[in-house]
Amino acid sequence: MEWNSERKNRAALEAGRESRMAVFAGSFDPFTIGHLDIVQRAAGMFDSLVVLVSQNASKKNLFSAEIRCEMAQAAVSHLPNVSVAVNDGLTVDFMKSVGARYLVRGIRNASDLDAEQAVAWNNKVLYPDVETVFLLSAQEHLVISSSLVRELLKCGCAKGTPQSEQKKLISKFVPQNMVSMLLKQFRKSYEAI
Repeated sequence: MEWNSERKNRAALEAGRESRMAVFAGSFDPFTIGHLDIVQRAAGMFDSLVVLVSQNASKKNLFSAEIRCEMAQAAVSHLPNVSVAVNDGLTVDFMKSVGARYLVRGIRNASDLDAEQAVAWNNKVLYPDVETVFLLSAQEHLVISSSLVRELLKCGCAKGTPQSEQKKLISKFVPQNMVSMLLKQFRKSYEAI
């Protein structure tokens, strides 16, 4: 009789155990193939992954949070366990609110590691249950950054550059299913200047 009860308790504990949810936060201004690579790899490691489009008051973004969220959603739409959300507060506060314990960070070089290590320690102070998981960027994505894509947009997609050339240039750095959306949004912002 006691054995049955113990077995039921163990089964209840297993069923009630929190899913392994992770968060991959960034400004994603815009989302790149380097970001997508990290997301795809992390999606295979966790039950669910939230791509968190963060508002950073110290950064002047090219695209609004809503546009960055739409582009990220397009980029990850083929991954069933990945969702996208927007956050304007601390990442750890968002994580607490959704019950996530894992924070995924992409590392391209030693500078990234130094900066991310300090952030991970501070996050641990703010949310002791958080575990930061560092994923090294794939070698072919080491030099790809949102800053590079913004510069290419500003210089390579200026007025007068044929649309086919713009697509060819940008498609080397961002997920294919968001190239048109990115160029359309950039043209809107560029024409407003």
